[in-house]
Amino acid sequence: MKLSAKAASILGIIATITAIGMYVAYLPQIQMNLAGQKGHPIQPAVACVNGLLWVIYALFKKGRDWPVTISNAPGFILGGITFLTAIL
Repeated sequence: MKLSAKAASILGIIATITAIGMYVAYLPQIQMNLAGQKGHPIQPAVACVNGLLWVIYALFKKGRDWPVTISNAPGFILGGITFLTAIL
């Protein structure tokens, strides 16, 4: 089964929004870490590295992939912040 261009575009937008939502969900953990209730640092560290790798891939491949870049940049940033606040 093949998606139409319109369906693929809509799916891409939905996937981008849900990926950003997944990473924004780190905000409460960051707040808890800063309040002294430290979370485990491994999962956000892996999310940070994963987000960075996807951003690098999307920006440097032939024909930049902006939805992949936009949806994974928050993972790199918020995953990194969550990791740092969990270990400091």
